[in-house]
Amino acid sequence: MRVTISPFLRMVLLLDAAASGVMASLLIVGATLLAPLLSLPQALLFWAGVLLVPWTIMLIILSRKDALPRLVLYDVVAVNALWVAASLGILVAGLVSPNLLGAAFIVVQAIAVAGFAVLQLAGLRRQVDGLAA
Repeated sequence: MRVTISPFLRMVLLLDAAASGVMASLLIVGATLLAPLLSLPQALLFWAGVLLVPWTIMLIILSRKDALPRLVLYDVVAVNALWVAASLGILVAGLVSPNLLGAAFIVVQAIAVAGFAVLQLAGLRRQVDGLAA
C-alpha cells in the first residue's frame, strides 16, 4: 500500500535529513578534534559520519516524493530505532569508554534520533489511519 506524504511527514523527514547532514559533516570533518574531547575513537566518529551521508541523501529523496510504499516509511522508523539501540548499546556493553561529555553526546544524539522516529511513526500512522477511514 502506498501512503501519501503529508506536509507533516515531509517536514519530519526533512528535519531528520538536516540533522543527519549536519551530524555527518561534524563527525567527518571534526572526528580528529572530537575524539579526544569526547574520549571516543576517532574511527568510530568518522565512520558514523560517513554512514550518515547516504542516509541523509535518501531522506531528502524520500521527502520529495508525493507517495511512498508504507513499508519504506516503516523502514525509516526502524533504521532510526536501530541507530538509537546501537548508540546506547555501545555504552551499555562497554564497547567504548567515553568521558562524561562523550557519554552525553551519545545519549543526546540518540534521544534526538528517537524523537525523529516517534514523529515519523506518528505521521505515518496518521496517514495510514486516514486511508482506513
